[in-house]
Amino acid sequence: MTHVSILIPRGHTSLVNIVGTHQIFNMVNDIRADMGKPAVFEVHLVGLEKEVPQSTGLFSASPDCLLEEVEETDLIIVPAIHDDPRKGYERNQAFEPWIIDQYRKGAEVASFCVGAFYLAETGLLDGKHCATHWMHADTFRQMYPQVNLVDEKIMTEEDGIYTSGGAYAFTDLLLHLIEKYAGREEAIMASKAFSLDISRDNQSDFIIFKGQKDHKDDKVRKAQQFIETHYQEKIQVDRLAEQLAMSRRTLERRFKKATRNTVTQYKQRVKVEAAKRDLETSRKNVSQVMYDVGYSDTKSFRNLFSRITGLTPVEYRNKYNKEAVA
Repeated sequence: MTHVSILIPRGHTSLVNIVGTHQIFNMVNDIRADMGKPAVFEVHLVGLEKEVPQSTGLFSASPDCLLEEVEETDLIIVPAIHDDPRKGYERNQAFEPWIIDQYRKGAEVASFCVGAFYLAETGLLDGKHCATHWMHADTFRQMYPQVNLVDEKIMTEEDGIYTSGGAYAFTDLLLHLIEKYAGREEAIMASKAFSLDISRDNQSDFIIFKGQKDHKDDKVRKAQQFIETHYQEKIQVDRLAEQLAMSRRTLERRFKKATRNTVTQYKQRVKVEAAKRDLETSRKNVSQVMYDVGYSDTKSFRNLFSRITGLTPVEYRNKYNKEAVA
């Protein structure tokens, strides 16, 4: 039987992650019982004290065992901690040596959403792929450059370390873990019981591109503002560099350093974001949207849009604009 330790951190924690994991894993045991199979998960809520009040003052959680009582476990769940990352880590630093020790003994570790910040503090994510909520991706990269963050992924798995993307993406990771530990049939049954999509593998279409402006390069910021204001026009990088009184090579180097995108990539992201807004809110057809953001080649636009969002323009419109579909 797989011993599961769902951590109950101090501070402001995602009780949805905790309760949802506890409920779904135990439901899998019930599903297996109906199949005439033995239970596969032994689920425990593990805390640093017997009562863990939320810093919001609205809720509290009651672990069924304390950390020092768990000598060995197979799977550790780190829920999202919504406090400032440093503060959240300081409040829960006592979990770190235990997590590392259990991992070295063979346990696997899964973090949900911004729980990746805490897991990164342990060093276990160093050099590994990682997912977290797309809204916090820039902050995560600045704090943990040694971790390979992949914005578009719903979840990652590497060397017994699992991470999931934004908010309710934890259910996608749970289905993956259920399939691994209990079997494909049980994962499908769980997906149907809780009305969860078992086939999702990325969160690209959820990402809202706002441009990376958390830097101190004023000229790059001016370039970004120009692109965002004139994205419908044909913006030439040479001309843009001239306006900013620098060489193209210098602009490209400073722009990439500040935004992690080339100028061309940034223009593409801005155009696609504008197209997404049109597809979500207007009754324009895809060709109209394409022309309005400055593209004339249907194939190029469709390929770019699909690469960035994971959906074709038509699929995106059908998913997010029910009025246009009707």
